[in-house]
Amino acid sequence: QVQLVESGGGSVQAGGSLRLSCAVSGRTFPGNAIGWFRQAPGEERKFVSTITWGEGTPYYGDSVKGRFTTSRDTSTKTVYLQMNNLKPEDTAIYYCAADPLWNRWTYRHLREYIYWGQGTQVTVSS
Repeated sequence: QVQLVESGGGSVQAGGSLRLSCAVSGRTFPGNAIGWFRQAPGEERKFVSTITWGEGTPYYGDSVKGRFTTSRDTSTKTVYLQMNNLKPEDTAIYYCAADPLWNRWTYRHLREYIYWGQGTQVTVSS
């Protein structure tokens, strides 16, 4: 069982930055991955990024490449999402989620992630 708690959301103007944190508790393994997804009102939940727990290798969705950076600190069991050059279309609830076994072909898929946090709101104004 893994528990995830997000923090760091808020309101910023376009071009600003925010850093989200995801505190991970419970057992973790090198093959795990922690992902970030977001859901805007009226839209489906979409992949943002993920990072493998063992090697710390990040992967990003096309809409955030070059602007967002994900990292993890295994000593504190925290995963971060640094968001720079934010745009109004980044407005959404952001969720972190745990994938018990990272797979290079399916890591973007919601169904791979079993444990989810409660989400944190990010609002970007123009």
